[in-house]
Amino acid sequence: MEDVLHHDLEYVLAHTEHLWADVRAERFLITGGTGFVGTWLMESLLWAKRRLGLGISAVVLTRNPSAYRQRLPHLAEDSCVTLHVGDAASFEYPDGSFPLVIHAATERYSSPSADPPAATLTRDLSATECVLELARARRTKRFLFTSSGAVYGKQPAGLLQMPEEYEGAPLPTDTNSAYGQSKRTSEFMCASYARTVGFHAVIARMFAFTGPYLPLEEHYAAGNFVRDALAGGPLRLTGDGTSVRSYLYAADLAIWLWTILLRGTSGVAYNVGSPHAVSIVELARHVVEAAGGGIRIEIGEPTTPGVSPSRYVPSVERAQTELGLQVRVPLEEGLRRMCGWNQAQRQTASAATERLAAELIGVTQAS
Repeated sequence: MEDVLHHDLEYVLAHTEHLWADVRAERFLITGGTGFVGTWLMESLLWAKRRLGLGISAVVLTRNPSAYRQRLPHLAEDSCVTLHVGDAASFEYPDGSFPLVIHAATERYSSPSADPPAATLTRDLSATECVLELARARRTKRFLFTSSGAVYGKQPAGLLQMPEEYEGAPLPTDTNSAYGQSKRTSEFMCASYARTVGFHAVIARMFAFTGPYLPLEEHYAAGNFVRDALAGGPLRLTGDGTSVRSYLYAADLAIWLWTILLRGTSGVAYNVGSPHAVSIVELARHVVEAAGGGIRIEIGEPTTPGVSPSRYVPSVERAQTELGLQVRVPLEEGLRRMCGWNQAQRQTASAATERLAAELIGVTQAS
């Protein structure tokens, strides 16, 4: 488990080392530090801190510090890290200045029938406003907002890759589009605050990813497939498997986000993802291969003739041209590392459980 992660963190450092001189002795605030994106940012930040002697400090906003310490003790217990209790939509600001702010917290999807009906939208916007007000009050210099490709709405069938200049949007009457609507408005708020207050704000429009720490039990196809493959299968596709997506490996994601924060143009949005498209059934086959093969794939529905498959694939020409960013880890290799890391994590947890059980048996016998 550690070998995969350490290899990836060394790789991230090799491609970001030229950036870190700009942040020596600086102070970071990170919201969403407990999620997939935030965990990779924290892992790579602290790795660079230790390897390069950066002298930085980081305040991580979390609703549950105890759970964070239990899940990621090597991050939570680092001397440069302070866990600040609070909700991104309504937290008490920590004292002192924060030259660098990363707003990676995001509201989980809630059903349009939830009470209140627009909970996802209103809470996400409240969080963005709260963090932007902190940036205003705490003399922030650089601000990164992790948005989403959902801001574009449905990708037209004839558009192979979604560019940042695409002017489409989620339908305002689509009650399932709260997530995309909130990200669009949050982007507007970030650009407005940056222009008015004067700090440097950049936007990362996130697509789909693979790698260690990707949740296996949430609505991520790659995570669900890895979970099922490690359990021996089968891999179950709810649709016909023709939907087209693309996947950026987590270590590449970390490189991209640090580069966008520290080198991106203020007020500009950058797509963050892979331009290499695969169907969902192709993704499932890659996961089976990465897990060692011999696992059955079950497709839930037959293909409907004449219906174009949905697409969710970005153009990353802006990131490549302006910032020199590249997709370096192929999908197959990223899935192999993801499977290996999760398998090792399960084995470690199983061994710990067995040790605890043996200790309890020993105590019972002794008594």
